[in-house]
Amino acid sequence: MSRSGIVTLSFKGRVAVIIGNYLEFYDFLVFTFFAVMIGDAFFPGDSEIGRLLGALATFGAGFLTRPLGAAIIGSYADRVGRRAALTLTLLLMASGSALVALTPTYAQIGLAAPVILLIARLIQGFSAGGEVGAATSYLLESAPPEKRAAVTAWQAHSQQLAVFSGSLAGVILAALLTREQLYAWGWRVPFLVGALVAPVALYIRRQLPETVAANTVHRSTGGVLADLLRHHGRIIVCGIFIICGGTVSTYVFTYMTTYAITTLGLSAAVGTTLTLTGAVASIAGFALGAWADRFGRKAMLVATRVAFLLILYPAYRGITSPDATVTTIITINVLLNFVFATGIGAIYVFLSEAFPAAVRSSGLGLVYSLGVTIFGGTTQFVVAWLIDRTKDPMVPAWYQIAANVAAIIAILILAPRKETMRDQRAAIAVKA
Repeated sequence: MSRSGIVTLSFKGRVAVIIGNYLEFYDFLVFTFFAVMIGDAFFPGDSEIGRLLGALATFGAGFLTRPLGAAIIGSYADRVGRRAALTLTLLLMASGSALVALTPTYAQIGLAAPVILLIARLIQGFSAGGEVGAATSYLLESAPPEKRAAVTAWQAHSQQLAVFSGSLAGVILAALLTREQLYAWGWRVPFLVGALVAPVALYIRRQLPETVAANTVHRSTGGVLADLLRHHGRIIVCGIFIICGGTVSTYVFTYMTTYAITTLGLSAAVGTTLTLTGAVASIAGFALGAWADRFGRKAMLVATRVAFLLILYPAYRGITSPDATVTTIITINVLLNFVFATGIGAIYVFLSEAFPAAVRSSGLGLVYSLGVTIFGGTTQFVVAWLIDRTKDPMVPAWYQIAANVAAIIAILILAPRKETMRDQRAAIAVKA
């Protein structure tokens, strides 16, 4: 095959991975935009906060199986190849979404309803845990060295597109349906759409070219995990705290629909619009992630995290002010999302390059999944519980400040691998 043919094939492969990754996270994250409705459908009781916490706890349960998925599917990707792992994750996620969409309510089948919902979330979490490592490794390995940050940042782009799509679905459904229709069946529509579209992406992924060389793969699952724990423990610990800052803020942002309804007293239409406009701002901010190819991964990460920290407190003071208008709240949230997103793409390339190819999928997947499970999966429940207990609407700000301070410290501690530094110097030489 000609060189141009290889480049074209790699580009098609990246597009297939991005589309599949988008669907994976759309199916996983759309749950949070309809948490209030899901709580009413699956959890009994007269307490609105009790039903909401039930739904958020189920959402968080999806994170419990993420590390398991990262370990099993990530090791599979490092032993067999990225393509087989990516096909498996998409199939699992579609199955979980179909379960959420089709499960009857508590009023119809009793306790079996929340149990089935929980099983669906555990399947989705297992799938998402394996997806991140395999998909990010594919993007990194298919990119030219001088464009690694720009290409790998699409892992974050596709996740934010998923947030945008989920919140857009909420806006459209809130506009087209009555409150009764939205709570009765309208919330099921986005899950059903995700399950029905997944087979198309599944077909595309099955055609992917492989990116990992046969001589770099591991031969046994035990070998992959043992290698990770024996030689890369420091990377894993630092990586978990780096993920902490990003995942806490991500799930605070996706919680904004519920926060607007339950804490700020705004309508469902305003709440979903808040999340939607924030997602658009994040997509714009992600475009700056390519600067990590020019200025360096660590410099980009530290600069953007510090900038985000500096605006968090005054931003939430503005959002929670009694005099704040809907326009003011939306504008502030847009600014927060934009600044936050400028450094997120660099996280994926920074952590991916920290691991050698032979353990990259399992290493990145494990770091990401543990970070998201420990910190991200609990964020919405903890924030909602703390707001209820303290009556302080500033809780999301304090929580994000603590998480991002921890992330900055971990970024400063973790140094890039020597091979990565040589790749970056080579890329600069190519540009020159």
